[in-house]
Amino acid sequence: MAPHAVVVVGAGQAGVETAAALRARGFQGRVTLIGGEPPGPCHRPPLSKGYLTGDVPAADIALRPAEFFAAQDIDLLAGDRVVSIDRERHTVTLDSGLRVPYGALVLATGCRPRTLPVPGASLDGVSTLRGLADAEDLRRRLDGPPRRLVVVGAGFIGLEVAATARGLGHEVTVVEAQARALARALTPGMADRLVAEHRAQGVRVLLNQEVAALHGDDEDRVHTVELNGGRRIDADLVVVGVGVLPDTALATAAELLVGDGVVVDERLRTSDPDVYAVGDCARFPSPHAAGRHLRLESVQNATDQAKCVAAALCGDGEPAPYTAVPWFWSEQYALRLQIAGLTADHDETVTVGDRDGGRFSVFCFREGRLIGVESVNRPADHGIARRLLAAGTDLSPDTVRQPGFDLKTLARRPASVPPRTSVERRTVHV
Repeated sequence: MAPHAVVVVGAGQAGVETAAALRARGFQGRVTLIGGEPPGPCHRPPLSKGYLTGDVPAADIALRPAEFFAAQDIDLLAGDRVVSIDRERHTVTLDSGLRVPYGALVLATGCRPRTLPVPGASLDGVSTLRGLADAEDLRRRLDGPPRRLVVVGAGFIGLEVAATARGLGHEVTVVEAQARALARALTPGMADRLVAEHRAQGVRVLLNQEVAALHGDDEDRVHTVELNGGRRIDADLVVVGVGVLPDTALATAAELLVGDGVVVDERLRTSDPDVYAVGDCARFPSPHAAGRHLRLESVQNATDQAKCVAAALCGDGEPAPYTAVPWFWSEQYALRLQIAGLTADHDETVTVGDRDGGRFSVFCFREGRLIGVESVNRPADHGIARRLLAAGTDLSPDTVRQPGFDLKTLARRPASVPPRTSVERRTVHV
């Protein structure tokens, strides 16, 4: 039976979508959405791109307009935060002292950015980019004459900030400790193509380099980044993008099972059947990762998990497991990167399209089975790949290598009829 009241902790993408999905499914009980960020729920992807350039105003990044919550009878408690969970009494206590009862509790606490464990990390001009306040500060600092920006970390956030700042005319250096960019997220060839584009745009990308210290002036403003080995880089601003940590403090204090995230089952339930976790903080078993537990930091995952939990809370039968195909995207300069599936465990790739021209897809296989597709400026490939992965369509590396191969043709044919296809015979084994 549906609970009498649902409390959602965290007003980011996953939290807002959970509350909205409950009402969309006709949930009649009380819905309370609690978020600690005073401006209210905001859409994070523009913060490293259009919001920094001024092309996307603050009014356009709200996840929902303010009137939405009142119209949907969702109690939004913004600017307050949950400090404890009483599982026995089914209540949460807020920083303000308010206690809110729940029948079901949904943790959508997200992540917090990692900081640099080096001297000078707290100097003025050193920042991370996670929330609206971070983006507002960085936009203010980038609004003016060219400045020297050092981005620490060549992940998606770091590279997006680098591309945006370079487009604004700033001098940009990216420092990455790993031997290649996006080492855990992309195939080597795709990562190399992105780095090549940054360098062509005038960004210095330094790989296999670690930051040893940050140095400031007499007013404690950052002016130099020191690398291991002694090399120094002049800097007016430093943006740290070295990953995030799941916010599991509440779950840990409530003695829920935690391990690189709040551990949930295939139906997104924690070790307490009345408590769920969704979004960036949830560590869940995925059929697209051979049943292994993983965390995904993406809008798609947050939204789809929210809908899954809402269905479970509103349904009368056994809740359905979470099986959505993961997908991601990133925009850097004129390159729109889209990823369908999970490509990290591939053992073979086939590249199709015009790599040098910036319109190509990398098909990733494990033991001869398609597990993901990375596409640059080929949106049709991405959309079809998502459908094929969701259906479990059998697609082999040999099929993709055939002359004239085209996913659109494959999507139109019966599964038993192999398409005629062509080649770009570029295969990378890793």
